[in-house]
This record gives sequence, C-alpha cells and structure tokens, in this order.
Amino acid sequence: MSDGFTLTRIEEVTARLVPFEWDWARDNAGFIAEHWARRCAARSGLFDGRVLLATSCRIEGASCSVTLFETSYASFTIHKDLGWPDPNVLNAFAAIVPHGSDGAVLLGVMGAHTANAGQAYFPCGTPDLDDVRDGVAVDLAGSAEREFVEETGMALPADSPETWFLLRGRTQAAFLRPVMFRERADALREAMERHRLSEIAPELAGFVTVGSGGAIDPCSMPDFVRAYLRHAFRSSLPFASRNG
Repeated sequence: MSDGFTLTRIEEVTARLVPFEWDWARDNAGFIAEHWARRCAARSGLFDGRVLLATSCRIEGASCSVTLFETSYASFTIHKDLGWPDPNVLNAFAAIVPHGSDGAVLLGVMGAHTANAGQAYFPCGTPDLDDVRDGVAVDLAGSAEREFVEETGMALPADSPETWFLLRGRTQAAFLRPVMFRERADALREAMERHRLSEIAPELAGFVTVGSGGAIDPCSMPDFVRAYLRHAFRSSLPFASRNG
C-alpha cells in the first residue's frame, strides 16, 4: 500500500497488557520531562496520563494478537515527536471509520488545545487503563467504540458487521473498523457538529467530509488516514473481504 503501510483484513483481534520496563523512556527521563514542560508551556490543557503502547503485533491467518504496556503520555508524545527512535515500540490503537450512505468518510479535526492540533483523523484515542479488563485483556474494539461515541455522540448501527482492517506501518498498528451509516455524510456531519457544540470543552474543532481520493490532504491527515482513504476510494466495496 501507499505511505509504507500494509493492509490486512482481520477477523479477530486479541490484546493483552504485559509488565514491561521501557528502557528508552527510563534512559531519557530528564529529556522527556524538559520536552514535556516546553510542550505544556506552548499549549495549555495537556495532561500527562497513562497510556498503552505495543511491544508486538503478530498476525496468524485472519487473527492478530497484540501485547501492550503502560507508560506516560509524555513519554509517548516525545517518542513520537522524535520519529520513534525505539523501533521495538509501536503505537497500536483502534478506530471506527464512519462512512455515509454515499460512501464519503468523516474525520474529526483536533482542537487547538490538544497535542495534535489541526490534524484530521477518524475519532479515536490511544488505549489507556480504562480499556483493560480483568487486569490483563485490553479491549481495543471497546476503546474504538467508546471514543467514537464520546466524540460524535452517535451510536453504531445495530446491524453493522464487525469487519476490521489492520494498517501496519513502521511505527503504527491501526485497527480500523469501517461502519456504513444509513444517512448521507453531510447529515452525519451535521449531527456530529450538534453534539460537539453541546459539549462544555469539546476535544474537536469540527469535522470534515472526504468524498474522493482528490480530497485527501497530506498536510492535515496522518499517514494511516491517507493510506486507508486511498484504499477505500480505490475499491467500489471498501468493506470487501480482501487484502490491500
């Protein structure tokens, strides 16, 4: 695929939390603290919570298993800013990809107060401790749905098939679930915007609709978003059971 990603249709995803000491974060603790302080001084509203990153992502047939560990959001952010110097750590996350009945895809635009201000991508978030079940299992599918509902105010259609695509790149493992809604994309965008405006402190600045490959913006859309959209608009059936 484009942008250095491979795309694989996945029928089952299992993820678990494991004990892990991240040597890179330990060895660079002073630099991380200084960098985070500069980040917070430049943009208010940042919070150094706990997030989950991956140490492995293995595909066996149509199944995928992921192991994750707990670290600080500051360590994750600085590692990302530096271009992922530790090749043994991945950003693994899941997201719902909302398609209107006309095939167009909706993206959320991150607000000016967030770490990814101005970027446009599918409603999602880095997995955290709220996604851990029974101390070990990590509910990536639940994380994707929770983030989607929180950011858009919309429930998923009850009859929506649970089809996943894994977009695997050098630093990312993005588990994406395309969901086709009965409404056209413009109507979905209006409903999502009403929800956003009802929030006291919305995370998003708004939503954009992408209806063709020509509308892909390399400046605001991260590489995994561009890779998925190119696949979706290249195929007449974006949910087709196929590998890209």
